[in-house]
This record gives sequence, C-alpha cells and structure tokens, in this order.
Amino acid sequence: MKAKLLIVDDEANITATLAQILSEERYEVITASRGESALQLVESESPALVLLDVMLPDISGLELLKKVKSKHPDIEVVMISGHATIDRTVEAIRAGAYDFLEKPLSLKRVLLTVSRALERRNLALDKNTRQAAEEERYRIVGDSQQTKALLEQIRQVAPTNARVLVTGETGTGKELVAYWLHHLSSRLDRPFIKINCAAIPKDLLESELFGHEKGAFTGAISRKPGKFELADTGTVLLDEIGDMEPRLQAKLLRVLETGEFERLGSSHPLKTDIRMVAATNKNLVEEIRKGNFREDLYHRLNVFNIHIPALRERPEDIPVLARYFLDSYCQENGVSSKRFTSDALSYLGQQTFPGNVRELKNLVERAAILTPGYDLPVPALTSPTQPGTSETGLFARTRPLSQARNELEKVFLETQLARFGWNITRTAAELHVERSNLSRRVKQLDIHKPKPYA
Repeated sequence: MKAKLLIVDDEANITATLAQILSEERYEVITASRGESALQLVESESPALVLLDVMLPDISGLELLKKVKSKHPDIEVVMISGHATIDRTVEAIRAGAYDFLEKPLSLKRVLLTVSRALERRNLALDKNTRQAAEEERYRIVGDSQQTKALLEQIRQVAPTNARVLVTGETGTGKELVAYWLHHLSSRLDRPFIKINCAAIPKDLLESELFGHEKGAFTGAISRKPGKFELADTGTVLLDEIGDMEPRLQAKLLRVLETGEFERLGSSHPLKTDIRMVAATNKNLVEEIRKGNFREDLYHRLNVFNIHIPALRERPEDIPVLARYFLDSYCQENGVSSKRFTSDALSYLGQQTFPGNVRELKNLVERAAILTPGYDLPVPALTSPTQPGTSETGLFARTRPLSQARNELEKVFLETQLARFGWNITRTAAELHVERSNLSRRVKQLDIHKPKPYA
C-alpha cells in the first residue's frame, strides 16, 4: 500500500471518483465532506497528502489549508476549485499548497500531481532525517556553567557575519562550535567547508584553498576550484590555523580584507563572500611573539573569540558526556543498553583526560565493546595492559635497546591513534610527521585497528 490520502470535498460524485482512481493506484484513501471532520482525520489518521476543495459548507478551504500547514507542515496539500482565480491561486501557494487544480478535473493530471507532491514530501522527510542525525552528531553536551556559557556565546554570535576564532586544547570540540556557528546563521543552506591546515601538506594547502589553473604546477592536469571558491556565500572553518605558513597567511589576509584571490597560475581575481571561522589549539599571541603568526591576521580573525575549556576544568560534564556516549554507541551499533556503575562514574570524574572529550569518547566506546554485561565497572575503563607492556614491564625488563624502542613506540602510537579515533591523517598531523611515514611505521610495528574502526 502506498501513502495515505485525504480527500475533502462536499460533492459526493467527485469524492467517489477520486477515491476510486486513487485506490486503484494502491493509495490508501479516506474522505471527508466538511472542514471540521477533515481536521479530525488529519489529527487521527496523519495523511501524507490532502486533496482539498476551496468551497466547503462550514469553513473556507483556504482557511483549512492554513490550519493544516500550521500544525503539520510536512503534509502536502493540493487545492481543488471550480472557480479558480489568479489571486486565490497565489494565496493558496503562499499558504503552503503544493498546487491548485481546476474542475473539471483531469484524472491524469491529478495522478501526476499527487505523485510529484508525495515525491517532494519524501525528499523533505529524508532531508529532515539527515538533518536531525547531523545535529545529533554535532551536539554539544554538558551541564556545567562553562558549557552553558559556551552555548550562549554561540547563540549570540552565530546570526552575525562576525569572524570567530575558536580556541581550546585538542579534543575539546572546536569543530562542533564551528558547525553551530554555521547552522544557526543565515548561511545555513549554503556550503560549510572544513579545512585542516595541519593535515594537508604545506605544498598542497595553497592549491586546496585557492584552486589552480591547468598547468599551474606539475600534476595540475586540469582547472580545479579551491575551497574558498566552493564555499562562496557559505562558511569556511580553517582548523589548526596556527600551523599555516606565513606566506599563505599573507594571502589569507587579502581574502579577509578584500574578498579577492586568484587561482594558482592565474592573474584573474575572483570574488568570494564567506564567513570565516578559524580554530587552533595553539597560543597565537605566543606564536606572534615567536614570529610564526602574523599579528594583523590574528586581529582580523579574532573579531570574536570563543574559548572552549578543557574537560578537566569542567568535571561536572564528565558523567553527562559519558552517559551520552554510551547511549549513542549502544544505539548506533544495535546492542543492548548499558550503564556505568556508581564507582565507574566516580572514577571517570577523577581523571584529567589530556585528550579531552575525544579521549573520553574513545574510552567509553572501548569499555562498551569489551564489556558483555549490562553494568560497566571501573576495570572496564582502565587502560588496557598486555603482558610485558605495562609501564613497569616496559622499563624493568632487560632486552636489546632496539626491541625496547619498538615496544615503547608501539604503545605510544596505539595510544595516540586511539585518542584521534584511529584517523591516520589526523594523528600524523598532531604528531608532526608525514602520513605515509606513520602508515609505514604502523605496519612495521604490527599495529591493528580495533574492530569498531576497522
């Protein structure tokens, strides 16, 4: 059976004809001859679409349209009238009607209109579902005063076009803040493009940002638009801005001052309208003092500063976040719900979490994977130790120095990979090594991803 349709018309012959034709197309059809009964059916039956006559005995069809759309914007409404005027049609469309059909009805057009209206509804519902899932993925969780203040700052600055500099330690959630700055702005339906300045090799970052023309450099076999061009009218997040080399900082400053840039290999200026959000875990004032960051660029980016406190500075958020991550993991992986014992929550609250929220999330997911029962006790949350790899074992056992180096490096790399969700590119950027070198070393040390990341 296809979607449920409601036909509202006081002419019995039209209602019967429409009901028969639509039923033959395997739609589930219900009918009403008055506005009040139609409203009751809308509430009790939740139809996907309403075919609605303009002239009803007890209420104007246009008034009924407005009532339906105000409470149920996802229900598509197709108006029907034997006396359609341009003004009435325009009013109906503005009130949310999908289309306006004139009597006598063309049954072929009715079927086509119903099909297209339902197709639009399904696309909208799919988009809403995806949007809800995205919002949940970027949700900022916490009950502390610091988190509430953070959310208030986001609400204040998001609707503006002000540039924002987001600061905080690695793993605090700077990308989440950038997402909500875009999502709560007037640019919501425009592109949101994220660029990690530390993860992209320095010799490729310029091309990534500004684009290039064919033949601009070896390997440039065709024209490629840059991120600034693709993000026009939207928002750009420049993550790890503190790692951008000074030469590129100068070019970025020009974009911020004039909105202009050129692709590599071109002298033709392009204009872009973007809202810039920058993020860093570095102290940019200190980087300016060292000569690594331009002071004029810092002031251009730092129109509004949002600082995310480290997790250890807001311990009251730890149990809230831990429960949230545990519930999310169980739901996403289709496993039975679990809970922390009171001792486990107390243990988590005493940890410093140098990797911040990301480290807590990884720890909770690992505990959920390794614990078969309902309760997650303290032992499930302690770091894994394999025979001979505990701190005491690593330093107390005598063996060749090369072997000890490999064992120490393996434990270190496993810990760092876990902190960054086993993302090789991200981990390499944080460790300041080439991605290819890290991948090769991971293979040499026989390091394997845990199942949820494999």
